[in-house]
Amino acid sequence: METLSITPLTVWHRENGAKMAPFAGFDMPVQYKGIIVEHKHTRTKAGIFDICHMGEFKLAGTGAKDALNKVVSHDLNTLGPGKCRYGFLLNESGGINDDLIIYCLAEDEYMLVVNGACREKDFNHIRSNLPAEITLTDISDETGKIDIQGPESLDVLNSLLDSDWNHLKYFNFKETDACGFSMIVSRTGYTGELGYELYLPADKALEIWEKLITDERVEPVGLGARDTLRLEIGYPLYGQDLDESHTPKEAGAGFFLKKETDYIGKSGLGVVNESLIALAIDGRRTARHHDEVFLPGGEKTGVVTSGSFAPSLGHCVALAYVKAEDAGNDTFIIKTARTELEAKKAALPFYKDGTARKKVK
Repeated sequence: METLSITPLTVWHRENGAKMAPFAGFDMPVQYKGIIVEHKHTRTKAGIFDICHMGEFKLAGTGAKDALNKVVSHDLNTLGPGKCRYGFLLNESGGINDDLIIYCLAEDEYMLVVNGACREKDFNHIRSNLPAEITLTDISDETGKIDIQGPESLDVLNSLLDSDWNHLKYFNFKETDACGFSMIVSRTGYTGELGYELYLPADKALEIWEKLITDERVEPVGLGARDTLRLEIGYPLYGQDLDESHTPKEAGAGFFLKKETDYIGKSGLGVVNESLIALAIDGRRTARHHDEVFLPGGEKTGVVTSGSFAPSLGHCVALAYVKAEDAGNDTFIIKTARTELEAKKAALPFYKDGTARKKVK
């Protein structure tokens, strides 16, 4: 039987009726009041998410920028203090070991936020490719992470910190001690809505969570709605839509790759064998991970990586890898365990009314 890790909030989740399930080696909440209810609340008000399972590393030392630049796909030459950037950690053949966000804390000082299931693998890979004089520290166990997402998240944040955070731009962050301890507030998220990610001492996570939950605009949201929210926007999930067998170009994320400097995996990015495409399906019958994708003529072309009913749209959506030469087709057939579904190629994001990039005054 798998021994699951817990977050600083696991006891609270259980005491407050959350349905729990294993995720990335942790005992995590899937839902509280229901996936659709939590999904719609996040789209209209503000939801809070326990994301303490993620991994965080700190990297520092003279020459840290140049050393890390050779390991990741991010362009650190244009990433200044107070800004963060999404990108990839690749293997030698260009496959995706992980996707991650890098925060520039100061010159030659960074925080890397990685997927929880990849924490040990990522740390060892990065450490083995850095000069000895560069310090890499795993701060995951001492770091808590709470995401607040939704159109009303800024107002909630301003109330929590008793200050004005309207100035913070998309993919910018700032450190604050407004709650009596050091905390990073980052205007980022995984829902497509205006939102903020809070990095704070793990032993302060419950205190901040309980303060947030007292606000009538705030509801706790589990991994179920987090998945439907991110899929409506077309954000990929590592281990499903992203993996070591596919490159960022195949995943439709080539625009995140820097061009000027060399880094691990860059030489393997030339060939595109498969393409990750977006598919829309009428009705509530949905495709699931591993369902096979066919051309209308009957030839198999690929496999579904993510699929779900999209509560904001009223129909089902999916992401799938198909043969590159078939990616331009308009219509596909998905064979599920019980039926066949016609799917139409769609443009991302599926849901186009998200507030993530909204200018705030």
